[in-house]
This record gives sequence, C-alpha cells and structure tokens, in this order.
Amino acid sequence: MGSYFPPSADLERFCMLASPIGEILIERGLVSPRDLSQALALQAEVGGLLGQALLRLGAITEEQLLAVISEQLDLPIAETADLPPEPEAFLRAADRLKLAPRWFEVRRCAAWLSEDQNPSSETEDAAPFLHVVAADPLDPGMREAVEAAVRRALDRARIIYYLAASPTLDVCLRRLETSAENADEDQFADAARLREMAEEAPVIDFVNALFAGALKENASDIHVEAFEHTFLARYRIDGVLHTRRTEPRARFDAVSSRIKLVAGMDVAERRLPQDGRHTIRFAGREIDLRVSTVPSTWGESLVIRLLRKQTELPDLEGLGLTGRSSDLLGELIACPNGVILVTGPTGSGKSTTLYRGLERINDGFRKIITIEDPVEYDIAGVTQIQVKADIGYTFASGLRAILRQDPDVILVGEIRDGETATIAAQAALTGHLVLSTLHTNSALAAVTRLEDIGLERFLISACVRGLVAQRLVRRVCPACGVEEDGSEGEALCAEARDAGAEICPDPQAPPQWRRAVGCPECDGTGYKGRIAVFEIVRLDDPLREAIGAGASLRELQRIARRQGFLTLFEDGLSKARAGLTTLSEIYRVCGGEAS
Repeated sequence: MGSYFPPSADLERFCMLASPIGEILIERGLVSPRDLSQALALQAEVGGLLGQALLRLGAITEEQLLAVISEQLDLPIAETADLPPEPEAFLRAADRLKLAPRWFEVRRCAAWLSEDQNPSSETEDAAPFLHVVAADPLDPGMREAVEAAVRRALDRARIIYYLAASPTLDVCLRRLETSAENADEDQFADAARLREMAEEAPVIDFVNALFAGALKENASDIHVEAFEHTFLARYRIDGVLHTRRTEPRARFDAVSSRIKLVAGMDVAERRLPQDGRHTIRFAGREIDLRVSTVPSTWGESLVIRLLRKQTELPDLEGLGLTGRSSDLLGELIACPNGVILVTGPTGSGKSTTLYRGLERINDGFRKIITIEDPVEYDIAGVTQIQVKADIGYTFASGLRAILRQDPDVILVGEIRDGETATIAAQAALTGHLVLSTLHTNSALAAVTRLEDIGLERFLISACVRGLVAQRLVRRVCPACGVEEDGSEGEALCAEARDAGAEICPDPQAPPQWRRAVGCPECDGTGYKGRIAVFEIVRLDDPLREAIGAGASLRELQRIARRQGFLTLFEDGLSKARAGLTTLSEIYRVCGGEAS
C-alpha cells in the first residue's frame, strides 16, 4: 500500500514538475473557469490551498479532487480499510515521535509504524516504515516536524506519505484522541467561543464531509444527535436511518455550532427549538438545506433535510404508479375544477406525485401557480411562491393573493388549518383545480381530517374530486435479491381477494416473491432505491352521498371497493408479488392490514 515520497529537500523540485492543479481540473471538465476564478479569490482572501477553496465553494467533490492530486503528485490515497485495525497504533506512533496528539489534530494528519517484511539482506534488520496520512502531505511545517522527529527517535525509519479524504482522517484522529472527552465544557458557554470553534478548519471539514457523504449516498436527511459520551451522525437513505459517524461528545458543540452558523441560526441558543436554512454547492449543483434543532437531555438533536433543486424527478411509472392507479390519477388531474389531496407522512413522495401531475397538465394554455414551503423543484412555465411565515405570509394569505392572479390550477404545499382548507374549497367551487397535501394515515381518512379542521361534510362532498395516499417502500436490490417461497404472501393475496381487492391484473401470472440478502452494490442492506405504494379514490356519486350523510370510514371503504379500491397494504402485496420489493418491507411500512 503506498509509495515513497521525496524528502523535504527535494520537495520544491518535485512540485515544479507538477502542472497547476487548476489547469488540470479545467482540462478534465471537473470545474469551470468561473469556479476557478471564484476559488482563487477565496484563496486570496482566507488563504489555504486552492483545492480547499474549490471544495468550500462546492465546485468539486473531495473524491474527484484527491484523484487528480494523487495522479499529479504520484501520491497514494489512504482508504479507511488501509488503516491499522488497532486504535492504539496511532497513539504508539505519536509517543515514539514525541509529538502530542493535539499537534496531529491541528496539522490534520496521523501516523503509524509498520515493519519492513523484506529487508535487503539476510543480516539486515527489518527497517520500520512510518506511514503518514494527511490532508496536505506537502505542508512544509508538518513534513519538517515529522522528519525531525524520525531523525531523533527512529533513525532508520522510512516515511511514506498518503493523501486522505476527510472521513478517513477523522477515523485516524478519533482513534488518537485520548483526553478530549475530559475537556472542560465551560469553554463552550459563550457565543464568541462557539463561533470561534465553528470557524476552525477541522470542524468546517467535518461538516462539509458530512454533507458530501450524505449527498453521495443519496440521503434525504442527516441526523446529528448528542448522547452522554458520544454523538452520532446518521443518514436517512431510502427511508431508513444508517449510522455513519460516531464521535466523542466533546466535539459535538463545535459541529452543531458550525451547522447552526451556516443555517443562519443563533449559535448560543441551546434551550429552545430553532429552524434555519442554507444553500450549498456540491459537485457544481445547488442543494438547499433545511435545518431543525431541538434541545435534548445530552445536548441537541439536529436534523438537516437535503433538497436537490436540480434533481431529475422520477416519472409516475418509475415511482410505482401503473395500471388502473395511473389511469385514475390521470382522470383526476384532468378535472377542470375541484380539490385533489395527496396524503402521507413527511418524505413519502407526495411532492413528486403532485409535481408530475402538474407537468401532465402544464400545456401552456393554463395559468398554474404554486405556494409551497419550501419550493422543492423548479418547474418551467409555473409560477412558484415561497411561504414566509416569519413575516405573516402563510398558506392562507398566499392563497388569497393567488386567487386574484386569475389562475386555472393552484398547488398548495400543505393544508394545515381550517382557514386554508376553507379558501381551497371555495376556490374549487368557483372553477379552479386545487392540488394539495394532507397528513393522514389513509386516503379516505382525509375526509375525517378535513372535518376535524373545520370543513362541513356537505362542503367536502361538493368540492373534493379525489384522494390519494402513498408510502415509499424500498426496492429489493437487483444484484443480490433471491427468490423465496411465497406461501405467506399468496395466502395474504387470497384473503385480500376474498375482501374484494384485485391484487394484480392477472392473478394467474407466476409470482416472483423475493428476499433481500445484501451485497456491496446495496451497501449490505439488500435494498436499492424506492418505489411507492398507493391508495387512490375518485369521489363518485355513491361516495359523495355517503360522505354527506356522515358515513364511517369503514363504510366509505366498502363503497370504494366497487370502483376497484386497494389499500396501501394490498397495493404493496401486488408489488411484492411482482418482485419489486419484499413482504417484510411491506409489513414495515404499511403494517399488517390486508383490508
């Protein structure tokens, strides 16, 4: 693993042979001239390396940058798997070199020793190698100190330098830390100290690496949570949380302060919940961050929602809307007026469904206006408005203003209160098509929810055209998923058919029940990507009459069966039978109600 690097005396001559890093990045199309110009300006202002400036601007990923630098300087890149498995190895090397752990932390480097297994002669003793991983292996101060320490303490040791990404360096430094947890927490008390800590290079690099890792793994959220002795950084990937970093509790305040600082929040306020937002660049793309903090027993819990404005939206078929469900939603979207509600919890794909619905009817002949919090995706030809609750510009007030803009179609990000619901209903009754979302457990439960927030049953039956509920389940990994006995699933399908559900268009089609296994392709989870399961109800005359008469949820579902209604669980069974997901995943997301 690794190769020799020229000693400090030859460093200047070695660097003269290398092409300027900026030119190489432009030649390979990794950054634009404008990105390079901005990075040079930032470098002139704050100092540091050009690569660090490009990373902070979000113009390039760390992996891309390291690959180019490695090739340019003929330096190997250390991976986490290359590190010694014993944490004590880093501390032993620090002790042998007589360099304090704090010195390594400041210089963003770490070292360990290994023995030469192939001495040049049978009588020659094995010479030790000193492996040094660093964010900047060309740092003259770091190199001179290491080489002086080697001359003092190790004599014949040979040094190998490595480049390392921030996560790899953090693993090394985490293993090296011995006394950080015992630091006096009083130093975190004042805001000035917190801001100072948040501006330290290691903290900035840690948070940037946290964002970069989440975006690389296509995570939707980052959770940073403090506990008694540690804090965790977890990514929500395909709807499930995965722990990615475990750090000493002593580092939490600096990290949380950095996140709050970039999100425009009060760094010193740790007793009350806060919300903030920020836009970052990653690999040349803009990413919106929505940050929420709440106080907890051992500190704070921070959740960062990642919104990719330029992400290509999956089409409805790719999302899992096929067959009768696709036809039914198409009929609802084509209605000239009325309210269509999409229900489900946060992160269930409601916005994607609504945006795709808007694209279907965005023909240039209709005025389409949205009011959202936040505006998640930009749609050409659609007027999109951002809610600003802090100045009193809410969904209700925004909706009133929209009605004076002569719209044909209105999308309201969420109906949260009776006032918004009433205005939306009135808009629907006066000839507008209103699309919105609601938080309920099922499609038909939206009727009860609307009644709870103040709409009369007769108004609901008059204005609502259709109800959609959806959840996201994980797709079984195509690389490692294996077929399994589907006796349990077939029995559930039979029960659902007995209850009047058409589980799949062709019940005689051969089932393809599958089981998740796990492989490197899916990071050992057995799943890769997600697909939606749906409930879709069109309010026909029998349903309208039942709603107006105050019918129960069970009675409404019985009537909906006549138009082919499927519950979330039943639609999930259909997709599991087709091999798209697994029965266990349907149980996890939808519970066990087959009818």
